[in-house]
Amino acid sequence: MTALTTAPAVPLGTDACALSHLDTVESEAIHIFREVAGEFERPVILFSGGKDSIVMLHLALKAFAPAALPFSLLHVDTGHNFPEVLDHRDRTVARHGLRLHVAHVQDFLDDGRLRERPDGTRNPLQTVPLLDAISTGRYDAVFGGGRRDEEKARAKERVFSLRDEFGAWDPRRQRPELWSLYNGRHAPGEHVRVFPLSNWTELDVWQYIQREGIDLPSIYYSHHREVFARNGMWLAPGDWGGPRDDEHIQLKQVRYRTVGDMSCTGAVESTATSVAEVIDEITASRLTERGATRADDKLSEAAMEDRKKEGYF
Repeated sequence: MTALTTAPAVPLGTDACALSHLDTVESEAIHIFREVAGEFERPVILFSGGKDSIVMLHLALKAFAPAALPFSLLHVDTGHNFPEVLDHRDRTVARHGLRLHVAHVQDFLDDGRLRERPDGTRNPLQTVPLLDAISTGRYDAVFGGGRRDEEKARAKERVFSLRDEFGAWDPRRQRPELWSLYNGRHAPGEHVRVFPLSNWTELDVWQYIQREGIDLPSIYYSHHREVFARNGMWLAPGDWGGPRDDEHIQLKQVRYRTVGDMSCTGAVESTATSVAEVIDEITASRLTERGATRADDKLSEAAMEDRKKEGYF
């Protein structure tokens, strides 16, 4: 991440028509961070080391610079995360002197609160550790990097998304957010999920990364990697259950558009080694990043919405 300077939510004396699109979505996100700081007592930022959470953290730091970030960070580690991403996560936390709490899916498997899935993927298993961490930390607002262009269930979200005492999401309880007015009221035991990147697209994220000079894990750029084919995706081998006997490892030049559990996150063949080349690829693509590379979203027609109703992001 680059050096940060204080940025007002809306630059005073600036004609809104003169703002670029990136200026507008950045200003909105900064406004959201400051609203949450004013309305809630114990907010936390979900931070995995993936590109959207990196951009979200950059915006949060920018919103309060030169003061310290008034929020801690939370990551739910499936145990099957990409090492490059975890290394970047830890370096970022150390560089900015931040507080990071990690909830481990493996701990819940070890004590019997969760059971491994037959397909080996742990992404759907993140919900219970997440809700446990929210309850233990007494967090009343939880920032997530979800965007409305990722998946149709996420397109139903408001910026402030109310969750009940069980962490469940009910789309019928979504509140209107006219004129960028956000309602953070919640009953004891409830909390609010907050999505500062709601109105960003994948292309916006990458153009902002380019403009701000934000550092990302190398996994997002083209590199040679051992992969194998399963269900139309290139998956990375690992102790999570791949490859099977009939699946053959190949060396491919690939990059990742999104990162999550290794068991369900596919790579795409690519020669893009720079931000500019990635932007060119995204501009030409007709597939969303999750639609093209996330197996857990293909478990059923309403897989994401079902998980969200149970407490997932």
